[in-house]
Amino acid sequence: MLTVICETPGTLSAHERTKPVPRDNEVLLRVKRVGVCGTDLHIFTGNQPYLAYPRVMGHELSGLVEQAPLSSGLVAGDPVYVMPYLSCGQCIACRRGKTNCCAHIQVLGVHRDGAFTEYLSVPAQFVHKAEGITLDQAAMVEFLAIGAHAVRRADVKAGERILVVGAGPIGMAALTFARLRGATVTALDTRADRLDFCAKQLGVAATVQIGENDKAQLSALTDGEFFDVVFDATGNSKAMERGFEFIAHGGRYVLVSIVSDTIAFSDPEFHKREATLLGSRNATAEDFETVVEALRAGRIPDQALNTHRLALADVPSRFADLLDPAGGVVKAIVEC
Repeated sequence: MLTVICETPGTLSAHERTKPVPRDNEVLLRVKRVGVCGTDLHIFTGNQPYLAYPRVMGHELSGLVEQAPLSSGLVAGDPVYVMPYLSCGQCIACRRGKTNCCAHIQVLGVHRDGAFTEYLSVPAQFVHKAEGITLDQAAMVEFLAIGAHAVRRADVKAGERILVVGAGPIGMAALTFARLRGATVTALDTRADRLDFCAKQLGVAATVQIGENDKAQLSALTDGEFFDVVFDATGNSKAMERGFEFIAHGGRYVLVSIVSDTIAFSDPEFHKREATLLGSRNATAEDFETVVEALRAGRIPDQALNTHRLALADVPSRFADLLDPAGGVVKAIVEC
């Protein structure tokens, strides 16, 4: 089977590997679609903190069941999506239902080889029928679920003023689910094209481009009170630190980003607001179900989000192109 491996940062190569033989509790999948995530781009550029090379990337996947244990409820030919966060089920986080931050988590494409391949064997409990959605949509469920989880973690309510800093795919997912809860959403980013996309395709109330007067613009949008909830989805430590400035008194700040760095903030400014600081990692089965329901209902413009496509065989030669801002990539999908 064809498999694309990231050997070292900046180096992708295609290899033929032996088709996996599933264990008794595993489902063998014929991979059909793989979404390219910011995590994959960070792996390619050498900026992913939890990874050792070489690695087969890819954790946003859909496919068809080739072989499944009887107890799984799956049969050959079923279209499925995969929860790529392989949790242990026994640690303190798992016992509390927070499988997304399992102490021993193994994420496909990060801690273990992922879906840039033709066949993949995955424990059955992480494979779910993609009922009522297409294979393309099923490959988008994971990144959308990260946004849905962040919004649920922040307990966003109708009428609240929300700021999403960083209008990449994860930021777009967060602002989409905040808007679906009835919040008034503003997007803040350096890129005018991303902000334009958020305005035209995702229905945000306002956009602000990062620059000399951005804070004044954000203040004006909120009558000087700033935002009930601020989400950071930038992957930039300086931006994460600056985001503390935009929290309203009594507000919440959700760090969806992760960086290999230490971040700092002014304690007096944080304390006087009685602000709440939250980390948001991955997603749970509940968040995946929220996304699937929204896709079935046509509440997410998934076709607009899928701006680029490429074949698995072309990944080594074309993957670097996805890093070029001029290309206007929102979500690229690899067809296997």
